[in-house]
Amino acid sequence: MSRNRKSARDAGSAFERSSADYLAAYVDDRIDRRVKNGTKDRGDIGGVRAVLGGRVVLECKNTAALSLGAWVGEADIERGNDDAVAGFVVHKRRGTTDPGSQYVTGTLRDLVALLTGTRPPGELARTPAASPRAKAAAALMPGTVPLPGLELESELAENPDEPTTDEPTHPEGNTA
Repeated sequence: MSRNRKSARDAGSAFERSSADYLAAYVDDRIDRRVKNGTKDRGDIGGVRAVLGGRVVLECKNTAALSLGAWVGEADIERGNDDAVAGFVVHKRRGTTDPGSQYVTGTLRDLVALLTGTRPPGELARTPAASPRAKAAAALMPGTVPLPGLELESELAENPDEPTTDEPTHPEGNTA
């Protein structure tokens, strides 16, 4: 039997419901399916928290074809919409209907945020074309890590004797 738009939507809703019910039973009874928010979607399941309390977005997918990159990108956009620390994709594992056996995919940055409650710095994916100006602005934000090879003109003027190569410098002078 092939899927039509309604059957696909129904399958997705059932998958979201079973995932939310499983998490509510084993994690926190306040976890539930979320109402759709249109262009400002905040994930399919709400009430999920990181270890230290930050919100976690879960995007559910029940499709035959994998599209992990696009799905993780969608979860990241929804994470931003929800001001959450992490976003993950819960996707259907073929051959089983057990909600606890389904797959979860995310980035390593999301895993760190889940475990520590703090999102690590270093994201520029949302910056338009990651222009040099945007990179410089990101490097100046508190708590961010400067990108390798990114020297601001003001830093170069202040430290003209600093090495400008990509080679790491070692305090003892050895490179081993």
